Amino acid sequence: MLAALGVTSLLTVASQGGAQQPLVFSDYKQQTPGTTHKISVTDLPAVNEGQSGAYNPKVVPRPAGAMPKTMPGFTVTEYATLNKPRQIKRAPNGDLFVAETGAGTIKVLHGVADGKAQTVETFATGLVKPYGIAIYPAGPNPQYLYIGETNALVRFPYKNGDLKASGPKEKLADLPGNAEGGGHSTRVIDFSLDSKKLYVGVGSLSNVDDPDQHPLEKERADVLEFNPDGTGRKIYAYGIRNCAGMAVHPTTGEVWCSTNERDGLGDNLVPDYITHVQPGGFYGWPYFYMGGHPDPRRVGAHPELKDKVIVPDVLLQPHNASLQITFYDGKQFPSQYQGDLFAAEHGSWNRSSRTGYEVIRVPMKNGKATGEYQDFMTGFVVSDTEVWGRPAGIAVAQDGALIVTDDTSSIVWRIAASK
Repeated sequence: MLAALGVTSLLTVASQGGAQQPLVFSDYKQQTPGTTHKISVTDLPAVNEGQSGAYNPKVVPRPAGAMPKTMPGFTVTEYATLNKPRQIKRAPNGDLFVAETGAGTIKVLHGVADGKAQTVETFATGLVKPYGIAIYPAGPNPQYLYIGETNALVRFPYKNGDLKASGPKEKLADLPGNAEGGGHSTRVIDFSLDSKKLYVGVGSLSNVDDPDQHPLEKERADVLEFNPDGTGRKIYAYGIRNCAGMAVHPTTGEVWCSTNERDGLGDNLVPDYITHVQPGGFYGWPYFYMGGHPDPRRVGAHPELKDKVIVPDVLLQPHNASLQITFYDGKQFPSQYQGDLFAAEHGSWNRSSRTGYEVIRVPMKNGKATGEYQDFMTGFVVSDTEVWGRPAGIAVAQDGALIVTDDTSSIVWRIAASK
């Protein structure tokens, strides 16, 4: 009951003297709904490139009776089954648009009956790795559904209740990338509160290539800004290796990114992060990380940028693969959750101790993150080497439930407050 009311435990470990100290870096074995974590820049270890390696999980069938675990006071149910669903967006009328990235399809989940989607329709097909979804303009009468393809920003005509596109896609702008892939393929998108600007997150082509020597990195590892018609293109913020989740704060209007940081520096470097993104801000990639820490693979490059590196608001477990984020604006959860941020953590591959594979809650106060995060839904890891699910997308339903896509089990989960 205490956890349901927002009271949390802080994960600790006994030090040599017997006192309890916060366990900063952890893995799935320490993940428990309600446990709070906090990582600070002062906790970062030394670089250990020899520790890095490929530890891709083996995906296994969902064990009999297995269900995700969440906080007391909440229940998890299966809302729908799709084809490896990823990003998800709620329309003004409550319909949920979901990107089936691999299939090149956008689906619509309509209504809820006995905890499940009433209908599942195909809105559009033939897209090129669709990922980000945004609706224009803000308010009750939308006109377009925007999609971030891996190589283009496109839109479809859309009005409330449309379950199928009423016209062909309209290409607004090219984006860095190509249909064959290469580097990060995700293109997250969201509009400013007044719908006058559209933000697009473009992940890097590489792990840590220097853009000076690799022209294909141009406009990658950036957040780009456009006018709604695709004009006015400019770089909004840079040095963000892969903003794989984006949301504009509903009160402050700040752009927030959920970022996959670089690999190859050790199990506990570099932390993934969630942060508000400052206009013109530089976040370090590929030369520095977490402030002025130099990447040993880029030593000596651009020393003038060292003091410009912005430290993110919330540091996560390294290699968590943090994906979509959403701000809780529903009324179903207890009031303590109002305005908090939730994120889908897809799970690690470059860490010998598996981490991620969960949904986390980031507490917010007056629009600012506290720096902590809390395990909210776990239970997808079977063993050190096997997993059966990986959260990928997250949105708040019209009724206040939290909807989570899982691109490994292909299940769309619904987290509701217990009655």
